[in-house]
Amino acid sequence: MPDPSEQIIDVREDESFDVTAVADFLEPRLPGASGTPEVRQFGGGKANLTYLLDYGKAEYVLRRPPLGPVADKAHDMEREYTVLSRLHQAFSLAPEAFVYCGDASLIGADFFVMERRHGVVVRETMPDAFRDISDAPQQMAEALIDALADLHAVDYEAVGLGELGRPEGFIERQIEGWYRRWEAAKTEDVAAMTDVYEWLLGHRPEEGATSLVHNDYKLDNLMLNTGDPGTPVAVFDWDMCTLGDPLSDLGSLLTYWVQPSDPAPFQQFATMPVDNRFPSRQSIVSRYADRSGRDVGDIRFYHALGLFRLAVIVAQIYIRYERGQTQDERFAALGPMIEITAHAARDVAHGEWDTA
Repeated sequence: MPDPSEQIIDVREDESFDVTAVADFLEPRLPGASGTPEVRQFGGGKANLTYLLDYGKAEYVLRRPPLGPVADKAHDMEREYTVLSRLHQAFSLAPEAFVYCGDASLIGADFFVMERRHGVVVRETMPDAFRDISDAPQQMAEALIDALADLHAVDYEAVGLGELGRPEGFIERQIEGWYRRWEAAKTEDVAAMTDVYEWLLGHRPEEGATSLVHNDYKLDNLMLNTGDPGTPVAVFDWDMCTLGDPLSDLGSLLTYWVQPSDPAPFQQFATMPVDNRFPSRQSIVSRYADRSGRDVGDIRFYHALGLFRLAVIVAQIYIRYERGQTQDERFAALGPMIEITAHAARDVAHGEWDTA
């Protein structure tokens, strides 16, 4: 019986695929993949589509991009496969990837298959498994931060990921790249986005150390042990992983770290429980600094950059709904979040909303 927190559902009709074609492709390439699997869908994600392939004696997970056209270099399944097929050697929280299929004719997109991990994923509400553990939010926050610091300590050359990205000029490319994506995905002009874009260009920190960068690091991309909120089981969603400035991951995490004292509109779109028992943003920055030994003095810049990115990501998801490329009604509510997030980025940039 799957844990309810994993949100395993019947496959949405518009997100189904040719199971027989996938089964025929996988059978000679994957141990235990004999016959046609029962397919269900992980319903919690908002971008890439993730499915459970149940062969009875073996279970695997299939990942593919969302429906419809996607932004350039977004939802990169080959990149995610490459990372997970190697990173698991040095970072145990990375599930191992086994097979990649670049033939889009099979299901309408490329895809890869990885190992199945079991545990609890924390999203908007506290899972039943942790509801009676008073310090569960503190434990899961510490697990999340420690795992991030440990990822940034991985010797990426040793695991064969030294060619994953170009660290030089990473932050400038992030700013320019996300602004280009904004221009392509926006449904209307938002003045705050231009304001933040110009502020980021004018306040770039000096280039420092390079590490693997997850690029979408947040609580609902962490799986925890069902009986222990302080023990991580897996980190998911590696399709944007690259080499670059590790503090960009910390800034991204701050973006999603919503506190009860934050503005009400921002809380409305939280992807984690809004609970006073979670440590503050200042506390998680301090724990990361202690665990990693890195200087976090420029964290306001990285927080603003994270919010800027989030506004673009939301716009990319929302425009697929607007164009009818997905019928997932969860996305209908994302429209107002674009401007809310853009204004939050501007407030952080100009010191009107404290990072900590």
